[in-house]
Amino acid sequence: MQKKPFKAGIITASDKGYLGEREDLSGPAVDELLTAAGFLVEHYKILPDEADQIRNELIHMSDVIGLDLVITTGGTGFSPRDVTPEATMEVIERQTPGIAEALRMNSLRITPKGMLSRGVSGIRGKTLIINLPGSPKSVRESLEYILDPVLHGLSILLGMDSECAR
Repeated sequence: MQKKPFKAGIITASDKGYLGEREDLSGPAVDELLTAAGFLVEHYKILPDEADQIRNELIHMSDVIGLDLVITTGGTGFSPRDVTPEATMEVIERQTPGIAEALRMNSLRITPKGMLSRGVSGIRGKTLIINLPGSPKSVRESLEYILDPVLHGLSILLGMDSECAR
């Protein structure tokens, strides 16, 4: 049976990245890991740390493009400009707290600063949305840790036999 790859999108929330003052290394790290896992990365956007723009793009990727997975990177810390979790909470219909808990648990094994992540995750329609930290190192550590269970979860969410899904 032909396996249908999951479709993914990436949002990097970064004022400096958006203005071209800093190269985005986290978004490409997400792209690399997802592509290696068999995802089709169909959309990638760098946005400023503005809740309305992040919210609108999450809705666009979920409802208009119809992506299966959207990964955000950045905007999950304590800075007053870090608003990615708030924007995500406004668009998701069902929370998936186990994913965010697992991300923090894994991060805490590496550094006590992992407790400072405010990232969330949840489902909008048939799209799973996951907030990751902004550093490329943290992106790799986080995504590598959750990728296998996320694949299984997407299979369930999309009504696919988990044995037949990507």
